[in-house]
Amino acid sequence: MKLTVKNLKVILVLVILGFGLGIYLQDLEHRKSTAHAWKANRYNLSRFNKITEYNKKMTSRNWRRMKDSIALQLDTLMILKFRREVDSLNALDGQNTNIQRAGSSIANSLLSNK
Repeated sequence: MKLTVKNLKVILVLVILGFGLGIYLQDLEHRKSTAHAWKANRYNLSRFNKITEYNKKMTSRNWRRMKDSIALQLDTLMILKFRREVDSLNALDGQNTNIQRAGSSIANSLLSNK
């Protein structure tokens, strides 16, 4: 195939369209993940705002009781966040194990065919 000016223009247009489509699809996925993250964090954010309001009500007479309550609430939030991260890591580990099993079974079948 000769690289004429017309062919180069067609190739350039295809490359630009490919990049544009890729950027558009990436933006769609980013919007979806952002929306899901906001939905997931809405509960934690409202809970954190309640803790902040609770903190503003603290006085010199009740600070010890309120301080303990706030620490307990924040500990609960951190534990929930840690559990979610561990669950997602376990899910990824499970996927990796399945991929390794599939790869080893394919390798075993290829070796047994020889």
